[in-house]
Amino acid sequence: MHNKKTWFITGCDSGMGYAVSKEVLSRGDAVVLTARDVASVQPLVASYPDRTFAYQLDVTDQEGISGVVAHAEKASGGIDVLLNNAGYGLLGAAEETSPQEYRPLFDVNFFGLVEVTRAALPYMRARGAGHIFNTSSLGGFAASAGFAFYAASKFAVEGYSDALKQEVASLGIEVMVLEPGSFRTLFAGASMRRTASDIAAYAGTPIDITRRRMEERDGQQPNDPVRLAQVLFRLSRLRRLPLRLPLGGDAVTRVRSRIAETIAELDRWEPLAHTVAFDHPAGSPLHVPLGANA
Repeated sequence: MHNKKTWFITGCDSGMGYAVSKEVLSRGDAVVLTARDVASVQPLVASYPDRTFAYQLDVTDQEGISGVVAHAEKASGGIDVLLNNAGYGLLGAAEETSPQEYRPLFDVNFFGLVEVTRAALPYMRARGAGHIFNTSSLGGFAASAGFAFYAASKFAVEGYSDALKQEVASLGIEVMVLEPGSFRTLFAGASMRRTASDIAAYAGTPIDITRRRMEERDGQQPNDPVRLAQVLFRLSRLRRLPLRLPLGGDAVTRVRSRIAETIAELDRWEPLAHTVAFDHPAGSPLHVPLGANA
């Protein structure tokens, strides 16, 4: 028998959050279910009344976050695993996207994650143990046209998590970034927001390719949220987790491709990069790769 753990999961209303909650409950763990609409998690509460703690939570409500985390800590006996899952997508050209559209995206995808983590850390630190899973995306490693602000919010999650992992490792707390590829959730459908503005000049550009891909994938995504939940359960029992974990063959393939592209680009431009040093030989020609515009 494994030691029972208590999870705190944001965005349990549907999709990944609901799937992970259901799976870890079925395996004997307890879950603090948080959702904007608590009615959406009542089936889980009814099935596991002795191991569920349900709270209404909007991750953009800073005061609400600290109150829910404090109450959940006391009611559950302590949060062992934090899964920052709440988030949504925004599709449109960067130029088409207004502040009224991209600022709320960051409030949920990044700042909400930060505040939930900040509220949970003192308790984990006091116990000298804890697992924090921060949900990024394949788009948090390699952006796509049409997802400039979604990718930016997830790149922020990755940078934050990279530093956080270094800060809390000696305190007994594990931090890992999840980089899911295409999973069969509502992300590409009902949960996807689109910009109100539509600039004609972007018709026929790579943004159109992204739009078509999202429409075609909705309901046909290759990866299973339940299997992701099973992976997370296993990881919650391990120490020394990797900083990042791409999830799904599509994610692994794209990450490998981007890494190879980045290495090739660095190799090509490295000589020019060195010319900015004070001790670079005076008067030596600037090295510009063949074919590049000088």
